[in-house]
Amino acid sequence: MSNASDGAPGLLLGPGPEGSWDSERVSGPRVLRCADGTWRMWYYGRDPGFDREINLPTGRVGLATSRDGLAWERVRGPLTLGSVLEPHADTARFDSGHVGVSDVAERDGLYWMWYFGGDQSRTKLGSFEVKGLQLRPGCAVSGDGLNWVRLEGPHRGAFLDTGAPGRFDMAVVGWPTVLRCADGTWRMYYHGLDMMRGGVFVVGLAESGDGLSWERRGEVLAAGAPGAFDEKGAATRHVIRHGSDYLMFYEGVAADGHRSMGLAVSGDGVHFTREPGPEPDGSVFAHAPSGSGRWDAFAVGTPCLVPMPGGGWRMYYIGSNEAGGHAGGVPNELALRHQIGLAVCDGSDLRRWHRWEG
Repeated sequence: MSNASDGAPGLLLGPGPEGSWDSERVSGPRVLRCADGTWRMWYYGRDPGFDREINLPTGRVGLATSRDGLAWERVRGPLTLGSVLEPHADTARFDSGHVGVSDVAERDGLYWMWYFGGDQSRTKLGSFEVKGLQLRPGCAVSGDGLNWVRLEGPHRGAFLDTGAPGRFDMAVVGWPTVLRCADGTWRMYYHGLDMMRGGVFVVGLAESGDGLSWERRGEVLAAGAPGAFDEKGAATRHVIRHGSDYLMFYEGVAADGHRSMGLAVSGDGVHFTREPGPEPDGSVFAHAPSGSGRWDAFAVGTPCLVPMPGGGWRMYYIGSNEAGGHAGGVPNELALRHQIGLAVCDGSDLRRWHRWEG
């Protein structure tokens, strides 16, 4: 059953029971209202026994289902500890260390999952070596949402390699979200970690004619202004078509590491302009007040928008508390408690959101 806590605005799903693949953390919800009327949510997480040297919230991927998108039941998958996607056994592949889901679509009788993964390699980040940081995007398909078959990309299984030295995506091509445009073009939005600009997050774009062979278009959204909620960049995101526009809801990273959600708008899906939000920090959906002790007081991120009948929208997201900290500029992700929450918009105004309170 869903294990959301009473009296915690927005909270839907916390870590799973002892012995499950997600018993330590849950993160990155991707939610579909499916054609058969059920709701399905794929998300990533890990158990305490997962590789502690990989200091990221990723690990394995699992599935939960719901009748209303509010009360969720975990579905036991066929892989380790009940997961549905896990690191590949071949250590030569891009996804042999850890995986995370970032997009799921239902098309042609199949579920298509875009995910990302890292291997066992180590990357120098300042004075630290970080394991599994070199992220690349992959794709898998399934008929039932439980049993997945990976499609083989040209870059050790991935569909886009990391960028050339000096580029914003030389280490990270993470959290791909994919859209198919009306003209048949496929667009993949992802983010990188630009160490040449002091470690800011930058959203990039790649395009494809068939969804399999991809070419970079370059960066489409970089860091915000000094002092802004996204001063350290734009990270995870969900891009949707809304009327004639592309809307990018993104996780903005502040100078102190706190994260709130921003909105950028584009007429062509390539050139984006930030839309000022009504929250005190300028975002459209802010983390809970710092020092409040609430479950999402440090960060809100990985937005996933779902349209509702009558013109309303839901935004599923991950929240984290203010435990943990930073060492030498490297966030201690494993000390944060990631959980899954829900916000709803005020009517059809996608700039104004409030936490679901049951």
